Amino acid sequence: MSQQVEQVSKWIYAGLWGVMTRWFRVPDRPPALPSAVGESVESFKPAIGFLNYLKLQFWVGLLAIDGAILLAWIAITIAKPVWGLILLAPALFLAIAPDIVVYLAIHLRYDTTWYVLSDRSLRIRRGIWIIHETTITFENIQNVTVRQGPLQRWFGIANVSIDTAGGGGQQPHGQSNPWQASHCGLIEGVADAHRIRGLIMSRLGQSRTAGLGDEDLNSRSSTWSSEQVATLREIRDLIAAST
Repeated sequence: MSQQVEQVSKWIYAGLWGVMTRWFRVPDRPPALPSAVGESVESFKPAIGFLNYLKLQFWVGLLAIDGAILLAWIAITIAKPVWGLILLAPALFLAIAPDIVVYLAIHLRYDTTWYVLSDRSLRIRRGIWIIHETTITFENIQNVTVRQGPLQRWFGIANVSIDTAGGGGQQPHGQSNPWQASHCGLIEGVADAHRIRGLIMSRLGQSRTAGLGDEDLNSRSSTWSSEQVATLREIRDLIAAST
C-alpha cells in the first residue's frame, strides 16, 4: 500500500505545488540577500537525505496508526460481519487520506526551505502557509555548532546551530525547535555541515568590526601610527582591568 500512497501523493503534489506557486505566491526560488558587487552568495537546500529522514519518521507513524485502524476493523468484522462490510470504505479513507496529507506536507516543507550565505550574513527561509525569513549577520554570531543524532548519521545529514548575541544557546521553555528562538538559527538536514560551519566561521572572522583586540589593531596598523596603536592598547587594558 505504501507504493500506491506514494504514487498518488506524487501526482497530487505536482498539481498542488503548481497551484501554490502560481495562485498563493509560494516562492519556488531562494530568497534574495543584499550583496556588494563581487561578493559571493551561495544558496542551498537541505540534502535529499533530510527528505528521506522525514519520510522514515512518517512511515513509522503511518504503520502504527494504520495498524491500529486495521486491527479495529478486523475486530468489528469478526464480531459483526455486516458492520465490517459497511465500515470498510470509511476505514480505508481514514487509513489513506491522512497519509497523503502528511506526505504532501513533508515535501512542501522540504521544497520551501532555503538557506542563503553571503560574505556578511545568512538568511533562512522556511514555512508553507506562513513563510518565515530570518537574517543573521555574522557580526552578531556567538557560537556555531554541528549536531547529529544517530538516525541523522545513518542518512548522512546533520544540523548547524547558530547562536547569536543575547541567545546564550538556550531555547525558551517549552520550545522544541531551536530555529524558533529569537536568538538562534538552524541550518537543518545538510550533508556538508562541517564545511558550512567552517565557511561561517571564516566569514565571521572577516566581518568582525567591534572591539579592540590585537588582531583588529594589527590589521589597521598599516593606516594607523604606532603611537595610536599603543594608545588604543592602553585603553583596552584599562577597560579590561576595570571590569
